[in-house]
Amino acid sequence: MGPELGLTDVLARQTEDERERALRALLMHPLLAGGSEEYALVRRHVEYLRDWLARETGWRLHVERGFARLYKTPANTGDATRGLPDFDRERYALLCLACFVLERGESQITLRRLGEQLLDAAADPELGERGFDFTLESHHHRRALVQVCRFLLGYGVLSRVVGDEETYVNRTGDVLYDVNRRVLATLPASPRGASLISLTAERLGLEHILAALVEEYVPETTEGRRTALRHRLSRRLLDDPVLYHDELTEEERQYLASQRGPMAARLAAAAGLVPELRAEGLALIDEGGELSDRQLPAVGTLAHATLLLAEHLAEASRDDPQRLHSMHELAAYLRTAADRYGRYWRKEARAPGAEAELAAQAVECLEALNLVRKVQGSVWARPALMRYAVREARRREASAV
Repeated sequence: MGPELGLTDVLARQTEDERERALRALLMHPLLAGGSEEYALVRRHVEYLRDWLARETGWRLHVERGFARLYKTPANTGDATRGLPDFDRERYALLCLACFVLERGESQITLRRLGEQLLDAAADPELGERGFDFTLESHHHRRALVQVCRFLLGYGVLSRVVGDEETYVNRTGDVLYDVNRRVLATLPASPRGASLISLTAERLGLEHILAALVEEYVPETTEGRRTALRHRLSRRLLDDPVLYHDELTEEERQYLASQRGPMAARLAAAAGLVPELRAEGLALIDEGGELSDRQLPAVGTLAHATLLLAEHLAEASRDDPQRLHSMHELAAYLRTAADRYGRYWRKEARAPGAEAELAAQAVECLEALNLVRKVQGSVWARPALMRYAVREARRREASAV
């Protein structure tokens, strides 16, 4: 009996570990291309994952040969810190146009041909009225197109057959791609298509357009409203670094008053996270930092400056939690820090005047982690920032027994 029970325990633990790894992979990479170890785990445990995600978050998981797609509808559309790395407004527009061209094209396309068809699509007068301009004569625009293609390569929409993107940028060569339209069709994750709100878009601001894109049907019953409420809070706990009570509606706060412990425990157990419940809110902590695209602490000049600024703001918040800090003050602090730690920083960060840009980048990182909030050009330290407060260690004498 003993060895048999032991084997059962080992297999059960292995299954739990595989399911946790599969769920974490989907949370970090909602579109997984086939061939990876993570994709294999998702396929192996697809029924469990599909049921768990539908029950806890309301997110839909679609898996087929070659890719897995988790349709992660965000609960918070007002976070301006989210987005693709190094993608500005121009690159987002270029990405949408590239998908438009690829969806209507052949199963293979060259980078040069894609650029030419993008020129035709970009000639739309409405785009010009909105300030969008694209020309293949510009090295900057060819580089932007390559960045879009590399994004699509990373998600399996494109597969490189032959060639190198750098040769296209330098006008010395070309690239041939295979186009996977099945994967391309899964890129939009919103429950409603943009065409369904296009007729009213002119009357709506960006905030309302985003809300309309993610709007979902909620049954007009007590249970339907409670389920939607639970899904909304679970999505924020899995997607956001910190969930503060003062950011929630009264209905959400009332629900969390009795459910936050069990909810946090369920989500944390499934995703390998550590629940942290505080008076100001709660968070699910990933101790390894794998589920965040922003890490603190980290290596590099910016990371070091961000950590120093976090410590400075946390210490000041001990005495006055409502204090606002001007960007000039924070830049001056980093100027002082550069005199002390500059030998470890990159050369340009030590130059006179560089502290202003460094402070702005550090605050941006802290804001993305929901550790600070910008208030009328100033910076306010949020409660979760207190974990970065450091004080001198004090030795305590052992008491006599």
